[in-house]
Amino acid sequence: MSNTTINRRDYAVSEDGSNSETARDIDELRRQVDEIVQSTPVVDLHTHLYAPQFNELGLWGIDELLNYHYLIAELFRFSSVTYEGFWRLEKRAQSDLIWKTLFVENTPLSEAASGVVRVMSELGLDTSARDLRQAREFFESQNAEDYLEKVLEITRVTDIVMTNDPLDEIEIKTWNSGEKIDSRFHAALRLDRLLNGWADAVPLIKAQGYDVKETIDDATIKETRRFLDDWIGRMKPLYLGVSLPDDFAYPEESARGRLLRDAVLPTCKEHDVSLALMIGVRRRVNPALKLAGDGLGRADVGVVSRICAENSDVRFLVTFLSRENQHELCVAARKFSNLMPFGCWWFLNNSSIISEITRERFELLGTSFIPQHSDARILDQLIYKWSHSRRLIAEALFESYAGLWHNGRRVKRWEIERDAEKLFSGNFRRWVGLDAGGQSFGTEQNYNETK
Repeated sequence: MSNTTINRRDYAVSEDGSNSETARDIDELRRQVDEIVQSTPVVDLHTHLYAPQFNELGLWGIDELLNYHYLIAELFRFSSVTYEGFWRLEKRAQSDLIWKTLFVENTPLSEAASGVVRVMSELGLDTSARDLRQAREFFESQNAEDYLEKVLEITRVTDIVMTNDPLDEIEIKTWNSGEKIDSRFHAALRLDRLLNGWADAVPLIKAQGYDVKETIDDATIKETRRFLDDWIGRMKPLYLGVSLPDDFAYPEESARGRLLRDAVLPTCKEHDVSLALMIGVRRRVNPALKLAGDGLGRADVGVVSRICAENSDVRFLVTFLSRENQHELCVAARKFSNLMPFGCWWFLNNSSIISEITRERFELLGTSFIPQHSDARILDQLIYKWSHSRRLIAEALFESYAGLWHNGRRVKRWEIERDAEKLFSGNFRRWVGLDAGGQSFGTEQNYNETK
């Protein structure tokens, strides 16, 4: 409970906001908030999942779940295995080692490890098993399409936004095949290799028929914009996105600065598509850990304020990786209506930090933010990531309502439903123009008319 002092007998929640025999105290408010938050459909705005049409890029099952880079990094805190020795193992042997070390010989207390326990529990598997035999038998018996439906039903996730790299060979083949993509999976055009590694991206872009050069001139900017135009037409992305280092600056005299200013931002304006900035990554802090070796750093939130001020006709989705940047991001969002804070990213996806950030956002922004995304890399992770996040968001929302009631305003059930819809899907749908489903309902009457 927060510092809000609650006189439990004074509060009630009902359809008309009055006291009632069936809803007399704060416990009923908590029950209704929990019920509504748990049942509200989710649009997962940032994942590394793929529609079934991308075949081998879609990951699921116990061996993928255990070979998650968070668990790999955690393994080395307990095991004497060397980096080289671990990477020489086949995937099943890696999973066996991770299970034995983190789940049998140690208690799985970390967010990533306890998440695996949550998935197994939800699927009826033995979370205290000494080996992975039962889990493997279960997943081997699953049909991929049916299992996808099972996971979406459990999590109440209706839409998934992928991360799509226009320079990835497998993705290129899929997009160019003309095969219809599952409509529940939406594209996000990822710009990391283009903006953060231009020299390496040039030959890949040239191979697709665009006359770009490592030295950026007007002709290269024009061709880069044509490249982006074509991929936007092919993918129809909900937004363009890029992860950026903690020392990201704007403006900056670099290939990234020139491309962002003269190619990416004008493209966003022309296509009326949002740009997602995910800031604070320090790549390869420990290269021996491969994907698990990235870290974080505190960034300059002022770069976002400058970008928003100079590009008032572009909508920005923004998240920072450092906990220390969160308050300043909220303050910036109060100043720029074209800035939408979203999610608790990477190392922020821990209960204590999610609770702090979500409460801070309620206090500074009301419901005008997007509290979470899963960032899932393995389909099964949706189960624990959304179970985890719903519980924490419900707690923060309940305490905000309790504080409001303490100040003299009782919350009606339809208002809780409206707020949950905004937080879990509506704010994002409106921001990216996904469909009319994110319409904001301003009164009880027009909300009920939509039911």
